Amino acid sequence: MKIKTILMDSKAIDRALTRIAHEIVEKNKGIDRLYLLGIKTRGFPLAVRLAEKIKRIENQSIPYAEIDITNYRDDLIAKKYNSEIPAIPLDLKDKKVILVDDVLYTGRTVRAAMDAVMDFGRPASIQLAVLIDRGHRELPIRADFVGKNLPTSRSEKVIVNLKEIDEKDVVLLTEYE
Repeated sequence: MKIKTILMDSKAIDRALTRIAHEIVEKNKGIDRLYLLGIKTRGFPLAVRLAEKIKRIENQSIPYAEIDITNYRDDLIAKKYNSEIPAIPLDLKDKKVILVDDVLYTGRTVRAAMDAVMDFGRPASIQLAVLIDRGHRELPIRADFVGKNLPTSRSEKVIVNLKEIDEKDVVLLTEYE
């Protein structure tokens, strides 16, 4: 794969997350009954960062957790990796759940995450926050909060590196050679 360009550096990622945090608080008129669920793997560190930013805005902590959607993915049904579904350590009934992920592409990951959420209780609402929305939806899913909209071609790939996992923050646009 060939790197075409750096889309976001650490400062741009931080600015986008700060803006998203403010938008979440504004749209929800505060943080009452609000939960952040970071989609494994890179959605969770983004959820943690958003929770920290929201705490600075509201002077109050917001619950967050990681959600593993492996068993809900439609491309892995025949392989069923894990017969046990990892529990979410939060009661989601009647809560406003915000799913957090790094890249929104076809919408299939988000659909799987919504299925997983519904297995843990019926929330009042589900919203979606993503760092990058690259288009090419296959399902009628849209993000409520977006760090950067990025029209891409199907031959391109968006790679998000986060310091918690990859030792540095950077978003790259690559192309298959």
